[in-house]
Amino acid sequence: MKALYTIILAGTLMLAACDKSIDEKPVSFDVTSTKTNGQASSDFKTTDTIVYQISGNADIVTFYSGATGQRYEFRDRTTANGVPQLQFSSVRANGTQANSIQLLVSSDFKGVVAKSQTITGVITRDTAATNANIAAANWTDISSRAAWSTGSTTATPSGKVDLSDFAAQGKPVFIAFKYKALAGSIQNKWTITAFSLNNLLEDNTSYTLANFAASNQSITNYGVNTPGLGWLSIYDESLNANKYGWVYTTGTGAAGSLVITGAATVAAATSPAESWAIVGPVDLRKVTPDAGVGIKEITALVKRYVSTAVYPAGNYKATFVASNNTVDGTSVAVKQLPINITNP
Repeated sequence: MKALYTIILAGTLMLAACDKSIDEKPVSFDVTSTKTNGQASSDFKTTDTIVYQISGNADIVTFYSGATGQRYEFRDRTTANGVPQLQFSSVRANGTQANSIQLLVSSDFKGVVAKSQTITGVITRDTAATNANIAAANWTDISSRAAWSTGSTTATPSGKVDLSDFAAQGKPVFIAFKYKALAGSIQNKWTITAFSLNNLLEDNTSYTLANFAASNQSITNYGVNTPGLGWLSIYDESLNANKYGWVYTTGTGAAGSLVITGAATVAAATSPAESWAIVGPVDLRKVTPDAGVGIKEITALVKRYVSTAVYPAGNYKATFVASNNTVDGTSVAVKQLPINITNP
């Protein structure tokens, strides 16, 4: 009986210990901007180095410089009204068939249909169902908004194609290049390069929404990476008996291309050819949230931080987010400093 009582008492003490919460430690944090000589100041030249003197007991500190891409007030922003601009370059070679390419936009294309091979577990594209989705979608022809190659070895820039009217609809869109060639004559070869889709905001910040990056590559906006969309290249054999398709070459930044070569001789042009290259869905109002830089971890002792931010002349707000964290709570302090930058 005595042994049983001892076991119960020990268990009760263990439960009491487990129920005890670990209170967060209130943050005590301060920071001052200084010149390299230690003189406190909020005024700097573009050529100056800004040094931040840090004090307090914060476990973790994150720094938002206030420069483009590192603005604290935009840390959670994912959309913003701007001007969505599409640009690309084109080269037309082989043949003189007219109207062999179109630039199209759809907000109701249902996308790629996948099918699973139950034996192998491999997921593949259901080409017939995807082609049915393409045929069922409403596609707006915006070819006239772009300049096109008329037959040259030199690429023709499209100019800036404004898609603001589609952004105003508030729906993600798909953008397509549709190739259509006739039988009986040499069919055109088209090469599309330097494709970019950007959301340009009033403050002149520009966010890349799509390019030729593959779905397993990243698109970088001001140091923050987001997945690329990749491209769908597809055709319906009932409309393209010779199986001429777009060849998609991935690339980062302005690299990559789409190329399609139809029948290069009259003898080979035994049937018409229709082929699609599609990117999306893309939110034309999308922006990448601004990000801070971690300058202190829980085990580090940081009393001085030298900023590497690059500021053009202007007024900025440097922000430090300091926190102490436990499993039962978080204590946070936010400190903001005005930074005024002038030219030398």
